[in-house]
Amino acid sequence: MKTNELNALAYELRKNVMDIIKAGKGGHIGGDMSVMDTLVTLYFHEMNISPKNMDDAGRDRFIMSKGHSVEALYAVLAGKGFFPLEEVLSKFSQFGSEFIGHPNNHLPGIEMNSGSLGHGLPVAVGMALAGKMNHQNYRVYVVMGDGELAEGSVWEGAMSAHNYNLDNLCAVVDRNRLQISGGTEEVMKQDSQVERWKAFGWNVIDVKDGNNIQELEDAFAAARLCKGSPTVLIANTVKGCGSSVMENKASWHHKVPTQEEYEQIMKDLEARREVFCHE
Repeated sequence: MKTNELNALAYELRKNVMDIIKAGKGGHIGGDMSVMDTLVTLYFHEMNISPKNMDDAGRDRFIMSKGHSVEALYAVLAGKGFFPLEEVLSKFSQFGSEFIGHPNNHLPGIEMNSGSLGHGLPVAVGMALAGKMNHQNYRVYVVMGDGELAEGSVWEGAMSAHNYNLDNLCAVVDRNRLQISGGTEEVMKQDSQVERWKAFGWNVIDVKDGNNIQELEDAFAAARLCKGSPTVLIANTVKGCGSSVMENKASWHHKVPTQEEYEQIMKDLEARREVFCHE
């Protein structure tokens, strides 16, 4: 797909996220919107993964460590054909449903259950190390939230990845600077992310606009060229990206929009989608 088509798709899938959250009466809408461009770039441009090869040993692996943003993942997996969107809409957050509020590996296309923050990177390290040991050429991708980086297990994983020279591992930090209790720099200071990851021996790519798919495409391409060390993309994103109703507002970390808010957000998302459709 061309870059403008991926951009248009990202806003179409954001609309699907709105419908999923509305149907399930809950969800982490702000982070869904900030991470969507990363997921679209990975699943529709970067990764070797599809419903046809999801059981192949040589497939690429993806872990959604910030598992509370599962609605975005469900929308992308449905868009990729792993399961019907209608099934997500009818079952999300319903009693006894497999479409729960965090990734569930009983569903096709999901490698591991996540949501207990800090676990994704260590597991991804194990997957990448296994690939090296088994002489497999697959790559492993993991997306973390910036609030998640207060977890010590993240940095244990970071040290291990450098120690084993895991150049088949690529991490993404969804750097939207907001978490459930407020701004990340007030809750637990993190700057400079670039210098911090470099100190742990990682190749660091600072994506100035993490909601720009062209920049993400270029960053993932550069990550593939790096040999001898793991790569992390610091994706500087906007929480609630897509509508001024939500953007950069901590209150939208977990919120169900009113009907009026829903209609305005959907209007805003469609307007942005149409811009890319006419490029």
